[in-house]
Amino acid sequence: MADVTVFGAGAFGLATAWACARRGARVRVIDPFGPGAGASGGLVGALAPHVPENWNDKKAFQLDSLLMAEDFWAGVEAAGGTSAGYGRTGRLQPIADDHALELARARAITAADLWQGRATWAVRPVGDFGPWAPPSPTGLLIHDSLSARMHPRRACAALVAALKTKGAEIVAEGSLEGQVLHATGAAGLAELSAHFGKVVGNAVKGQAALLAYDAGPEAPQLFADAVHIVPHADGTLAIGSTSEREFDDATATDAQLDAVIARAVAAMPVLADVPVLERWAGLRPRSKSRAPMLGAHPLHPGQFIANGGFKIGFGMAPKVAEVMADLMLEGRDAIPDGFRPEASL
Repeated sequence: MADVTVFGAGAFGLATAWACARRGARVRVIDPFGPGAGASGGLVGALAPHVPENWNDKKAFQLDSLLMAEDFWAGVEAAGGTSAGYGRTGRLQPIADDHALELARARAITAADLWQGRATWAVRPVGDFGPWAPPSPTGLLIHDSLSARMHPRRACAALVAALKTKGAEIVAEGSLEGQVLHATGAAGLAELSAHFGKVVGNAVKGQAALLAYDAGPEAPQLFADAVHIVPHADGTLAIGSTSEREFDDATATDAQLDAVIARAVAAMPVLADVPVLERWAGLRPRSKSRAPMLGAHPLHPGQFIANGGFKIGFGMAPKVAEVMADLMLEGRDAIPDGFRPEASL
């Protein structure tokens, strides 16, 4: 008999399963499509913070999670012997003009306070970073030391390997036993929207690409012209993503991805003519509130939900996992009000 059943083997589901298994719970994870089959099986893996201003529960929760991430992924890798490709390598962003420079300098001041001195947001010359730096009209960049990267598929594989060392079951089907968590992504949001007859959340399609370019294991990720450019530990480079509310085929790539790649090359000309290893598309779950949806499940009494990760699922996963394990195993509820399902209902 399982103490905890998790339905859904994406970032939230697997991370919460691991948090429960670490505490001694017998865990079963059920996903008919296998681990990382949905949005969590993508390519980009940019664990990047919100800007350090207009502080709220969502930003504070994300900060805690990003600061927890190094120990979280180190524990996963040590248990299962499989790398998630995690590295807190920072992020560079070009500063376009004087207005953007003023904002960046103001945020450097607020970050010193809001980030508790555990990470920095700084304005620095392009020349400080050598060849792996995006051109900037002002000659200046934002450098933050909080951003990290991991490889989504490798992270899912690392969590699966760690869970198996704790005797967890990861199966395509099975009975729901013990405490039950629904972490079913876009399908779960569609179920809620259909039941309530209104949009509780929706699927947003994202397209990304993987390139055969090795920027180095410690190279920072770049964010330029609204494109994430993420060097991975395995010597590949991810570029993404689109955000598509309307689409015909959830898994097809098209000219919209070509445009993202073109913007990445414009920002970093060194990427011109680099081979594209893979093109990927998938559906990311966006709750109506735009925050993760955590707590008691609105449709299944006595059961729980963890959904709505959207673009920040892996970055939020370490703290989501601990908060949900606290709730399901110990009855301790530390979920911010804005993260509860009611915020989207």
